[in-house]
Amino acid sequence: MAVKIRLARRGRKKLAVYNLVVADVRAPRDGRLIENLGIYNPNTNPATIEINEDSAFDWIMKGALPTDTARRILSYKGIMLKKHLQIGVLKGAITQEEADKRFADWKAEKEAKTKGKVDSLTKQKALDAKKRLDDEKKKNEARAAEIQSRQTVPAEEVEEVEAESAEAAPEEAPKAEAQEQATTEASEQPEAEKVSEEIKEEKTDEPKAEAKKDEKAEEPKDEVKEEIAEESKAEAEEDKAEEQKTEAETSAKEDKGAEPKAEAKQEEKAEEPKAEKEEEAEKPKAEPKEEKPEKEEPKAEAKQEEKVEEPKAEKEEETEKPKAETKEEKAETEEPKAEAKKEEKSEELKAEVDSEEKGSSEEEKK
Repeated sequence: MAVKIRLARRGRKKLAVYNLVVADVRAPRDGRLIENLGIYNPNTNPATIEINEDSAFDWIMKGALPTDTARRILSYKGIMLKKHLQIGVLKGAITQEEADKRFADWKAEKEAKTKGKVDSLTKQKALDAKKRLDDEKKKNEARAAEIQSRQTVPAEEVEEVEAESAEAAPEEAPKAEAQEQATTEASEQPEAEKVSEEIKEEKTDEPKAEAKKDEKAEEPKDEVKEEIAEESKAEAEEDKAEEQKTEAETSAKEDKGAEPKAEAKQEEKAEEPKAEKEEEAEKPKAEPKEEKPEKEEPKAEAKQEEKVEEPKAEKEEETEKPKAETKEEKAETEEPKAEAKKEEKSEELKAEVDSEEKGSSEEEKK
């Protein structure tokens, strides 16, 4: 019996997990097995391999044939190397101790490689996560700077304001110097002169300020009066225009009402003599017309009788039509019945003839 070491699939769709099994060649892939050696999961990085190495080595030494994938898995775990060293021991090429030492050294080196790979993968994951965080921070800072730039005043406007302030500063400097000189000169003069000058200035300033106030107060009053006068004029003109419109409308309505009345009176006067003439002409005509209705009465009665007889004739025709149709339908239904009866009679006659012939034939035989 040929025995193979192969993979048996389990797990869900697109996430398969395999069992490393010893099975007969004739058994199906996921069917009957001899022994389950371990698990192989290719979905992790690096792939997880959990194998019972002793039982796998025994089956390899017994002659079980691994498939290509199973051979790579066993080589990864060092079972194929162990088989190679054991064959050398059996042939006497090397000792058992030397074979064990070589296998131990290879296994330590392999574990160091796998550990280094795992460490590099974890470091790479950490670097990727840190890079993602840095990119996200940069994006957030750029977004915050953009929002702040929208809210703050542009630099050009700030520069313009600073330039205006710088231009205004040298203009104000000589004014300040002149004020300082005036103050120094005023301080040098005697105090009495200052007092007298101040009193004079106050006296002269008071009437000027009052005159200015009166002028300012009078200006708005004059403007208000002019506006009021203009508004009153406009209102008066509007009222006059409305009165004229209403008068024109009333006069037009009166004219329109008077015209149809005059026309109606004229028509009535013209119609009165016409009506009198017509009455006089109709009186002699009415007498011969009274004789005519007596002659026309029998004619009218004959016409009425004809009108009454016409619907009666139409009704009778309508009633006779369905009767004729029913008779035709009955005739149509009776024809197949008569044919069926004829056929039955002919069959009965045939049967009687046949029976008579049979009886005569039987008598002849006797």
